[in-house]
Amino acid sequence: MTTRIALVTGAGSGIGKACALALLSAGWTVIFSGRQQGTLEAAFAGHPQAANALALPMDVTDALSVQALFDQIRERFGRLDLLFNNAGVFTAGVPLEALPLEAWQAAVNTNLTGVFLCTREAFRIMKAQVPRGGRIINNGSISAHAPRPNSIAYTATKHAITGLTKSAALDGRAFDIAVGQIDIGNAATDMTATMAHGMPQADGSVKPEARMDVQHVAEAVVQMAALPLNANVLNMTIMATGMPFVGRG
Repeated sequence: MTTRIALVTGAGSGIGKACALALLSAGWTVIFSGRQQGTLEAAFAGHPQAANALALPMDVTDALSVQALFDQIRERFGRLDLLFNNAGVFTAGVPLEALPLEAWQAAVNTNLTGVFLCTREAFRIMKAQVPRGGRIINNGSISAHAPRPNSIAYTATKHAITGLTKSAALDGRAFDIAVGQIDIGNAATDMTATMAHGMPQADGSVKPEARMDVQHVAEAVVQMAALPLNANVLNMTIMATGMPFVGRG
């Protein structure tokens, strides 16, 4: 095949935008998905391969919205070769007992249920298409290994993504669907700007943390996506070398 179709959720900014643009540069036809049409279109405006990009809004927390987008992909392209489940939200860094139920549910709905909904629809397409199969990459987090203080909702959902990834990898094996996860630590985006100024540490202190260029994440996702379907990166951790993750601070 000469045309590979990729869908990136949360593609209007940050990690999603960087990865979608990198896939576009690598020759993929890329569907940029997110909540705002204008933001999605602006994300690839002026790119040399912009003709191979398409902005399709979707709310990953809404099952009908997810189904409608995948129906559009099926009707327009007839297949889907790559899904990057990237869309996610943080919650406010407050003590556990102060976290509103609504904030917990918003994190679960976006970070976990949204990934399930998109993965379910991708499985339906990838099982039926010819050639059969495809690849799904889930955006995990270093929080899938170790939490930050006051981050119970985000941390719980990212731990859950690890289970979802492994289960989907097992269920997809017989159908040539490769499922993997990339755990990212401190990519430099607007969402992580505060990390350079100071983040709460496990010992109660507040310290600046190292960040890395988000392009390194994009390159890693492109590398995972380029593998043949008989090979899979089940889990990759990419992080700023100097961040306080390995060891004890």
